[in-house]
Parts: sequence; C-alpha cells; structure tokens
Amino acid sequence: MMRKHTLAILVNDQPGVLQRVCGLFGRRGFNIDSISVGGTEESGLSRMTVVTTGDDRTIEQIEKQLSKLIDVIRIQDVSSKPMVSRELALIKLEAEPSIRPEILGIVETFRASVIDVGPKHMIIQAVGDLSKLDAIIELLRPYGISELSYTGATAMTRGS
Repeated sequence: MMRKHTLAILVNDQPGVLQRVCGLFGRRGFNIDSISVGGTEESGLSRMTVVTTGDDRTIEQIEKQLSKLIDVIRIQDVSSKPMVSRELALIKLEAEPSIRPEILGIVETFRASVIDVGPKHMIIQAVGDLSKLDAIIELLRPYGISELSYTGATAMTRGS
C-alpha cells in the first residue's frame, strides 16, 4: 500500500552529501515530497528528514540504497513509530489595515504569528503538520496571498 514515509537520515556534515542523497532518489525514480537538513546534537553530523511516498518494499529499497552511501551513518523510518513532525510556512498577504483584524482572528485560531507588518502587507508564520498548514493557507487565500514558502518536514521519534 502506497503511503507517506518520513525518513530520518544521519549523515556526515560534508560537502556533496545532500547532492548524493538526492541523486540516489532521482536515479532510482523515487520522488522526494520534502527534504530538510540541519545540524544535530553531535558536531560534524547533520540530520536529513526526507518525506517520500511508497509501499514498504519501495522504502526498504530506498533504505538499502542509502545505506551504501559512504557518508550515511544511520537511516530510520520514523513514520513507523510514534513521532513528532513539523513544517514551517511563511505566508505574505497584501493586507490593508482595515482587514487585518479578520486576518488576526485566523492567525490566533491556528496559533500562528505575525512576524512582519508593512503599510500594505503582513507576513505570517505558521508551524504544524501539513494538514494544519494547508488549512490556514486555504482560509487566508481569499485575502490575497502574494508569496508563500514552506520548509520541508523535520521529525523525531517520541520518547527515548
């Protein structure tokens, strides 16, 4: 059965590692729905969070292929365990002062925040899972979204 999988990949923090991981996905015909990379608690290592869609056999193939890359330390399918996953969206609206109270009502409902305000615009930051971000975007769309940017998911398993 095809479903989304979130892979946490611990890698050496070296130039070209991201390119090799993405290249592996591309060469094998696997799609990356989102990817984010950042530092870890251990110096010299980075964590890649890759969201991809596939059946269990496909994910197993991806994990086997990734484990062959020299800078890959560990791969974990965190979607198969209790996990916390978040994405960030920045949403720029063309917002005259007269409609801002309505927008603020939506922002507060989603526990988002206004991070920039100008004479005719505002930028909203929303954090959550993809369904939450999709919901706030749909409610803000009638106000005129002029720019939108998502991060990829970042995730970790719950507990120890």
